[in-house]
Amino acid sequence: MQSYTLLSIQVGKPQVYREDAGQDEKESTWMSGIYKAPVQGPIWVGKLNLDDDGQADLRYHGGVDRPILGYSADYYPQWQSELGIPLEHGAFGENFTMAGLCEDTVCIGDVYRLGPVLVQVSQPRKPCWKLSRRHGIPGLAASAEKTGRTGWYMRVLQEGFVEAGMELVLQERPYPEWTVTKAHEVARERKKNPEAARALGQCPYLSADWKEMLLEAGQ
Repeated sequence: MQSYTLLSIQVGKPQVYREDAGQDEKESTWMSGIYKAPVQGPIWVGKLNLDDDGQADLRYHGGVDRPILGYSADYYPQWQSELGIPLEHGAFGENFTMAGLCEDTVCIGDVYRLGPVLVQVSQPRKPCWKLSRRHGIPGLAASAEKTGRTGWYMRVLQEGFVEAGMELVLQERPYPEWTVTKAHEVARERKKNPEAARALGQCPYLSADWKEMLLEAGQ
């Protein structure tokens, strides 16, 4: 079985921030859980959240389909080189920073085991303006999407304690054709290619929101 490494875990509760809206022209007062702090030792992973974690906008984050945001540790050196700033794990708002995985190889429906915990990939992550605001870099969210270095969401199939350093072992891959990269491409082009949107929307392990979005486009 293929195995990878959970290098770090980050959590954070939503907070209100007040600052100049700047170039993104969004509201100057905003709430987000995008700021995450590293976890030392074991932490409980539940169906809706990790302990001490939360999301502000439950329309696009959290819930049973998206309690965990994963991101590839392999991207950090590249981002640091491109942006010219130091970045610590969690800088992209992720809960799990993982080595050896990326959007080109992770697939919708993948099930990974971390000790007693089972997680399943549910949808790509679409970065919003809050990522740019957090770092004070206009266009960062757009750059993440353009490069495909976005991350992905996971649901929790089996709860338990996890900690940094654990192995992620691939247990199941029912839909190898639906990589996170491919799913993101289909979502972007859903109005131009309704047939592909309909096919992806019928994947039973895709999040409910994405199913609805894609099947509507595929009508």
